[in-house]
Amino acid sequence: MSVITTKRAYADLEQLGFICTVQGKGCFVAEGNQELLRENQLCHIEELLAKAASQAETLGVTRDKLHEMLDLVAPETMQ
Repeated sequence: MSVITTKRAYADLEQLGFICTVQGKGCFVAEGNQELLRENQLCHIEELLAKAASQAETLGVTRDKLHEMLDLVAPETMQ
């Protein structure tokens, strides 16, 4: 990967508030944006579920069967 690409990625992440840079120490995940990061991750999960639901509909899988399938793949630790 190009050094320029890496620098640009870090600059973009810092500009969006995801990381903060400490001179001489490095880059760190920004404390204040943990909720924003979580929200982005939840949106990603929703997108994946929407794709799965769309594929299930195409195959004629019922909503109950889709729930059943999710229960099979979800970790037991999830309540």
